[in-house]
Amino acid sequence: MIVFLGIALSLVLIVVVIAMLLTRRLREKYAALWLVIGVGVLVLGIFPQLLQGLTRVVGVELPANLLFAIAIVLLLGVALHLSWELSQAEEEIRRTAEEVTILRTQLEHLTARVDELDSPALRRPAEGVADAAPIGRSEPPVV
Repeated sequence: MIVFLGIALSLVLIVVVIAMLLTRRLREKYAALWLVIGVGVLVLGIFPQLLQGLTRVVGVELPANLLFAIAIVLLLGVALHLSWELSQAEEEIRRTAEEVTILRTQLEHLTARVDELDSPALRRPAEGVADAAPIGRSEPPVV
C-alpha cells in the first residue's frame, strides 16, 4: 500500500510541476529540480529494493531513515538555493533603485532647465513680428 502511495504522490508531483511549467508559474531551473525529485521518488516507488540495497551500502539501519536523511539534505539544498536567489534579487533591486534615483534627479534637472528656457522672458521674437518685446523686456510693446 505504501508503495502505491509513493508512486501516486510522485506522479502527482510530476504532473503539477509540468502544469506549472506550461502555465509559466514555475521557472525551468526550479522545475528541473522538482522533476528530478519526482522521478527519483517514482523510481524508488516502483523498485523499493533499490532503497533497501542503498541502505545496506550506506550502512543505515532502516530504509526509512535513509529516506528521511535524503529528504532533509534535499530540503536544505533547496533552502540554500532559494536564499542565494533571494540575495541576488535583493542586490538587483538595490541597484535598480539607485539607477531610478539617478534618472529621477537628471529628469528633474532637465525639466527645470526646459522650464527656464521656455519662460516668456527668454523667448526671442518671432520673425516678421515687429511689435514683439525684446528678450528680457517686461513692458508691453508700444503700438
